[in-house]
Amino acid sequence: MSHLIPTHFFSYLSLISCFLPIVSLFSFQSVARARQPNIIVLLADDLGYGELGCQGNPQIPTPHIDSIAKNGVRFTQGYVTGPNCSPSRAGLLTGKIPTRFGYEFNPIGARNEDPAIGLPGKEITLAEMLHDVGYTTALIGKWHQGGTAAYHPQRHGFDEFFGFTHEGHYFVPPPYRGVTTMLRRKSLPGNQKGRWTGRNLIYTTHMGHNEPDYDANNPIVRGGQPVVESEYLTDAFTREAVDFIDRHSDKPFLLYLAYNAVHSPLQGADKYMQQFESIEDPHRRIFAAMLANLDDSVGAVLNQIEKSGLQEETLIFFLSDNGGPTRELTSSNLPLRGEKSHMYEGGVRVPMMVKWEGQIPKGKTYEKPVSSMDIFATSANLAGAQVQHEIDGVDLMPYLLGKKETAPHEQLFWRQGPRSALRYKNWKLVNMSRNEKKPQWELYDLDADLREQHDLAGEKPDLLNSLIHRWEQMNSQMSEPLF
Repeated sequence: MSHLIPTHFFSYLSLISCFLPIVSLFSFQSVARARQPNIIVLLADDLGYGELGCQGNPQIPTPHIDSIAKNGVRFTQGYVTGPNCSPSRAGLLTGKIPTRFGYEFNPIGARNEDPAIGLPGKEITLAEMLHDVGYTTALIGKWHQGGTAAYHPQRHGFDEFFGFTHEGHYFVPPPYRGVTTMLRRKSLPGNQKGRWTGRNLIYTTHMGHNEPDYDANNPIVRGGQPVVESEYLTDAFTREAVDFIDRHSDKPFLLYLAYNAVHSPLQGADKYMQQFESIEDPHRRIFAAMLANLDDSVGAVLNQIEKSGLQEETLIFFLSDNGGPTRELTSSNLPLRGEKSHMYEGGVRVPMMVKWEGQIPKGKTYEKPVSSMDIFATSANLAGAQVQHEIDGVDLMPYLLGKKETAPHEQLFWRQGPRSALRYKNWKLVNMSRNEKKPQWELYDLDADLREQHDLAGEKPDLLNSLIHRWEQMNSQMSEPLF
């Protein structure tokens, strides 16, 4: 890989290198191999850090997802660019910190239909980049990058789209046949609190609000046209993914398979509910059913890759978009602190792994910090793409192959309104205060305190101030929120 960067750029970097993240200008040359590798990104939704078998969960078997780690590399410090769905996806798709271009917040509900809200057209996505070097590209599943025409996935580089554009969707519509459904309610009949349990429908007030109107103005669409989908949605997305792989096995492709499992609403298919009869709490049992269903779906995709003879020609990433919302889903982020929407590790550190048979090591763990942004840079290099704009991701291949021993990222940055964080080496700076004028900075040593239990801000004021200064320097490079 050669870096075509003007000479004067290095003198500029020397003045600000202590404040910049690892940002590179890439001009990738073609990789000498028989054909460009297929790229598959398997994205789970709201999956907790500790919920997979390979992450330490003995309760819910996930053999197919675990097989990606068994036959590839599992990242113990995989990070995303936002603590919730939409900015996290924006970072993955562009290879950039999303606040660099103003993509800071998480649109939900009717805001998805606001014509001012979505991934800006000027941002180059993973799909556009690969499409321009000959790839056939597909998004199957959840988009959540704008729900109006200007932001449609096919206007962001995807040849094919099957899925929905908002933040969530029911897995089956009313009357919820073939599943057990658990929905949030403000109150139960008689203004009671707690749970109301019917034959296959449960209402719960434990969250204090109603289930969002996920399906309002949010149809399942193929391309640009609404369709009626009768299968459980995880199975439908898997069906479409398997078909896409089968139809395009003769050419390089990008498959971005963005499941909405295990995101709410909680709906567990009957056969999976039966599999977990030993779990007494129906809340937890539905989650287990949804995760097991997702795991079998990943297995079907892996089986199709093998059936098509593409194991050695396909790079497969698996990760979650953010930490699990534990109170909502029961999704555990252990041993991490916090959950979805938090700047603690439980909000932004996720299960992440990669597999490429015959090309990268098998059964290894990689202990240094990596980011979902790295998928863009890694794919660009392998595809022979020309990327000449600033990105924050780095090509992971030299690290996976042991050619580079340094950390891919010395520094990572997050901002969402007043909530902010910075990771610098082993140190984590966190502000969870909602008061924009009075941040309450916390300081943790992640090497010694992974659970972020011992705030060292009072004990190490000099270090705290230096990290705040780093965060402020990074923050000065960011844009104002677009929405």
